[in-house]
Amino acid sequence: MSGSQQSPEPSRRRLVALGAGALGAAAVGSFLPPSLQQALAAQAGAGALPQGGLDAIEHVVILMQENRSFDHYFGTLRGVRGFGDRNAIRLPDGNSVLEQPGPLHTVLPFPVRDAAAAQHKDLQYIGALDHSWDGGAKAWNKGWHDGWITAKTAATMAYYTREDIPLHYELADTFTVCDAYHSSIHSSTSPNRNHLWSGRTGYEPGGDRAVGNDAYDEGTHPGYDWGTYAERLEAAGVSWQTYTEWENFTDNQIEFFAGFKAVARKALAGTGLTYMEAFYAKVRDAQDDAAREELLATLEQGVSTLTRSERSLFERALRRVPTGKLAETFAKDVAAGKLSRVSYLVPSAVDSEHPSVSSPIHSATIVYRVLDALASHPEVWRKTAVFINYDENDGFFDHVPPPVPGPDVTEEHWQGLPTGLGMRVPMLVVSPWTVGGYVCSEVFDHTSVIRFLERWTGVREPNIGAWRRQVTGDLTGAFDFHRTARLPSLERPGPVPEFSGRWAPQPPARQSLPEQEPGTRPARPLPYQPDAHVRVQDGRLTLHLANAGPSSVHFALYPYAGESAAPQHFDVVRERSVPVDAGTSYDFTVTGPNGFRREFQGRTDFGGDVTTTVDGRARVLRVRLRATGEGPRTFTVGRRTVTVRPGRTVTVVHETGHAKGWYDLEITAEGFRRRLMGHIENGRPSVSG
Repeated sequence: MSGSQQSPEPSRRRLVALGAGALGAAAVGSFLPPSLQQALAAQAGAGALPQGGLDAIEHVVILMQENRSFDHYFGTLRGVRGFGDRNAIRLPDGNSVLEQPGPLHTVLPFPVRDAAAAQHKDLQYIGALDHSWDGGAKAWNKGWHDGWITAKTAATMAYYTREDIPLHYELADTFTVCDAYHSSIHSSTSPNRNHLWSGRTGYEPGGDRAVGNDAYDEGTHPGYDWGTYAERLEAAGVSWQTYTEWENFTDNQIEFFAGFKAVARKALAGTGLTYMEAFYAKVRDAQDDAAREELLATLEQGVSTLTRSERSLFERALRRVPTGKLAETFAKDVAAGKLSRVSYLVPSAVDSEHPSVSSPIHSATIVYRVLDALASHPEVWRKTAVFINYDENDGFFDHVPPPVPGPDVTEEHWQGLPTGLGMRVPMLVVSPWTVGGYVCSEVFDHTSVIRFLERWTGVREPNIGAWRRQVTGDLTGAFDFHRTARLPSLERPGPVPEFSGRWAPQPPARQSLPEQEPGTRPARPLPYQPDAHVRVQDGRLTLHLANAGPSSVHFALYPYAGESAAPQHFDVVRERSVPVDAGTSYDFTVTGPNGFRREFQGRTDFGGDVTTTVDGRARVLRVRLRATGEGPRTFTVGRRTVTVRPGRTVTVVHETGHAKGWYDLEITAEGFRRRLMGHIENGRPSVSG
């Protein structure tokens, strides 16, 4: 959670030591509880989903875990944008983004399992890396995405596989995984959780942007002064509840907002303390039960002085339960019919999945118990959606450069750098309406969780900026409210290994690119229909970007022949033309969502061009070959050779129906090359590429 492993927040040092000693105490049962298996079987037997669309949902449960990147967890998962990604960008040195340059040598992604065997360590207990604002900027490196080794060390490239984290893979295979879900900012936990709770991260009291963990210094920090979505829900009469424990790794971000700090100070007036973490630290460290009960009784006296509205905020946001009792408390509310419309779960350090105090297998404990609590009451499960996401990537590598705003979006910049989107992190959507092992490749970030709640409750969050609303979705695309569900196959995990110390994985002496699991998976329909082509006139080159889908498309241009100093970013609702500064030759690539790619290489005096049109209804790519010079031009289009006379145009129709809408077509001529890649949407579920 801190900006670097070497300098953790002082308030956490005691917790880190406590968590390390407690790691061996947890036990994990079945990955998917028998109750959930039965609920899924009953759902499949009924042959239909609960009807009513979004209105069929009565409860949303949000479990945000800690510090893992998408590639770190799911780079080898079948059918997602992982290590087998054909659209992986090329670095300026000509290598794939998966071949990260280091001060001594290039480092490729490597398995944690192999490193653990070579270093005689337990694969569950790797340590944390730098995940500060500065470190994130260095890894991103102006959009070239090639600074990971110098910013994070070679351990950044370590990844897990299905054998290592079968819980996560089974959830992905059973429900829906989002492979374009990003953290909200290139930084640490606090600013990312600000986006989850409020839709933005604003400014510190001193005027600096809130891009670090400054709020954890609760003794001096006055609290953030912009509102939270929880307060919007409160004002609208929509029930919500935070579940957290005496020890919560200071992850309950709502405690750091000024309105809630004021309630805390009033409730703690008789304790001599001014903020919740200081009080509960004293409760945890009490010498015996009698001293602990005395402290808690003093708190209750203070709580009794709160007004009705203050008491409601305290009980929903600030009340903590004894360490180890989060899941039990949640389960009791489910059983008693007291589950709020919106529930935020904030686990303890040992259950947080943070690589400095927890492990992937430890988070299985809390996930298992939460899903069991819901599925043990099928009438609740049938009305509930669970979001399992991660606040940030720690320092772990992800190969997909995130969408970032142009320099004109000033609210999304600080110190000359874009504040987001951040790196991809895992997101699993668990519900009756997401069964089937789907992948959803729509672009999301943490503000998408709030936007889902907006759609569902009708309560709007004004903190979310216009750019984020344009470039990210609202997570409804991950759901299918009409499909008949199918029952997945299930497995069981092994026990939690005994804690054996933290370590940093080192790459092997002989490296090779990782292999992704073979095969595809069903894919949710996407709201994008991108296209791009280049026109040359009088030696001047213009890039034409287009989008026939209902949602804005984010394009990134990677200049390999010096067309610009760094990658450029464009958000396109319908069409946009961009001049490209090219000399006599050019070499650049344009990427977009879900594997969209256009490679442009050639000479500006070629005397011909290629333009395209995407036909979603017919699911074909129409390629127009044109000769603009004095002589004919001969193009090779895939396996076809086409000669175009001067001043004429020939249209080639490239069918994609047999490939479920996917295409990868190369067009060449002497001194000219295009590569066209992508997926043609038709509004229906498809398969991954």
